[in-house]
Parts: sequence; C-alpha cells; structure tokens
Amino acid sequence: MGLVLKNVTKQFGSFTAVNNISLEIPEKEMFGFLGGNGAGKTTTFRMILGLLDQTEGEITWNGRNINYSTSSEIGYLPEERGLYPKMKVSEQIVYLARLRGMSKNDILKELDYWLERFKVPDYKNKKVEELSKGNQQKIQFIASVIHKPKLLILDEPFSGLDPVNVELLKDAVKDIRNNGTTIVFSSHRMEHVEELCENLCIMHKGQPVVHGQLKKIKRSFGKKNIAIHADFDLRFLQSISGVLKLRETAEGVHLQVESEEIAEEVFKEVVAKGFVRKFELEEPSLHDIFIEKVGTSYE
Repeated sequence: MGLVLKNVTKQFGSFTAVNNISLEIPEKEMFGFLGGNGAGKTTTFRMILGLLDQTEGEITWNGRNINYSTSSEIGYLPEERGLYPKMKVSEQIVYLARLRGMSKNDILKELDYWLERFKVPDYKNKKVEELSKGNQQKIQFIASVIHKPKLLILDEPFSGLDPVNVELLKDAVKDIRNNGTTIVFSSHRMEHVEELCENLCIMHKGQPVVHGQLKKIKRSFGKKNIAIHADFDLRFLQSISGVLKLRETAEGVHLQVESEEIAEEVFKEVVAKGFVRKFELEEPSLHDIFIEKVGTSYE
C-alpha cells in the first residue's frame, strides 16, 4: 500500500502551491523530491502529515488517513529546525518521544545508541543552545527517528552539514530504509537523490514535471554526456552535428550529445587527431534533466 497521493491540490487564496499531484510511494523505499524554492515540496510534506488540509484530493498511508492516531508510525524532520534552546538534549528527546508513545527507559536506551552513533555521547546533558547548528540538526534527526517510524519524512536533511556529518546521516538514513521504513525526502543536492533514491519526483511551480524510476528517467532522456581527456584542442568537436553542449575542463572537455550514434562519431574524430587519455560515455545527470525540464539551473 504505502503512501498514496491522489489528485492533491493546495490553494492559498488565489495562489496554487500544489497543483493536482498524484504519487504512489511503496513501502520500504526511499523516494526523492526535487525542486527549487517555492516548487511546493514543503507544502506537499505538510499535507501528507496533516499539518495542512489539502484543498482537493486524497492522501492515505496504508489505506488510512494520517492523523493523531497514526503519529507513532510517522517521523518528520522539518526544514526549519525547532528544538527548545533552554532544554537539555535528553529532556528534549524524552519529551518529544513520550508524545509518540514511548516509555522513558526505551527512549534513553535509544538516545544513547544514537548519540554514540553520531559521535556526540557527551551532549546528552548539554542545553540545545550550547550546540553548533550541525549538532542541533543531529539531535533533531534523532527526535524524528527515535520511535522507529514506518514512514519518515525528511525535509532537506543534509542542508548545513559538513561533508563528514552528511556521510554519518546518509548512512543512518540507509540503515533505517534497510530496516523497512518508507522514507520520503527532499534535497537541494542532486547527487544525494541520485545516490539514495530509486524513484523521484521533480516539482516545478507546484506541479510534478518528472516522476518515476530514476533509471527509466535517465534512459528516456536520450541524451548522453561524454568526458574526453586529450592533450590537443578539442573545441573543434562543437561543430559536429548532434553535439549540443561543450564545456572545457582542466584536462579536456565535457560534451552533451544527442545519442550514442553521435558519441561514436565524436570518438572517431578524436582518435583520428591524436592520443586520447580518456573517453567516457556517461548517463545524463539529474542536473542535466532538471535544467532541461525546468529551464533553469538548480542550486
């Protein structure tokens, strides 16, 4: 069953924030939402959680509506962090996890596990305001997963973290998925979605513009990228019909071409000119697809 959105629309007055979105997110899967600011991602999350009522359409989790009766099954990491600054970490987590129906003993046991895992065991009795932003984010993440939810919604979980902590959090997210939790997350970072998700939805101005399995989306895009490293000038490749873009790099060029046939032609041309150190045909990146579908770069 999983999470099902059917023809969901959200209007604020005359403004349509989410326009007729239909998605099915199977259980035990990680699903990615991409889109620029104002694309409708957070509004969609808030409707899934019942924090906002949809104007039209239906949202169900395993065939049921999401409300207080399902709160122990659901975890949410909001984009805007919201911990109580004066509370100690342990008090904060105990308070939030009790709301999810956990006993104090279980909470403290889980909290020790997570603090150890995130390499911050000494933070248990510190006040939230004493922690750096990145470490506050770890605590907020713990609050969203401590009750072992079946559905976990993460809104920009990696923003503001340094690379080491991004990896720590990513590993945790993968483990949670492997233990059977359905995870829906939005990210500004294309590579995180590419690494973590089988299925995704790119939203633009409240509408899904691309939706489906990552592999299929890449395949149906058709265009390919080529990385070429050589010691001679490769700019002449721009004149080949079917070469759509050429970007110079420190060691050569990066091309976008229409098809594999064009890639073959490019290969013949390059080899005829001299020694080639690298010629690699690559799948299109999500970034390429995003720019094509949405018309702007996405940072």
